[in-house]
Amino acid sequence: MNIEILYSKIHNATITDANLKYKGSITIDKALLKKAKLFVGQKVEIANLNNGERFSTYIIEGEENSKTICLNGAAARKVQIGDKIIIMAYASCNINEVESHTPTILILDENNNIIN
Repeated sequence: MNIEILYSKIHNATITDANLKYKGSITIDKALLKKAKLFVGQKVEIANLNNGERFSTYIIEGEENSKTICLNGAAARKVQIGDKIIIMAYASCNINEVESHTPTILILDENNNIIN
């Protein structure tokens, strides 16, 4: 049996931009993607800590070390620049592997620097 389990999380990310004219997705700094073990095109769940919105989208790569966290397309309506969000990715895991799984968790400061 397989279950969905937290694979990776970027906690307390600050929205740096919202681009309504783009087709959709979340742009994340390439350096943060690498550290969080996330991939371009991967589905992620977003939780907005400021307004309680929860939604899903997919990742596109932002400029490395830019600290960019930008919601694009329709999702841009669910955030405001400066909002704090949690970005979560899940993976299918065999139930026998659950106890040995450790998710990757990044905690960011107000400037999207990794603090933990």
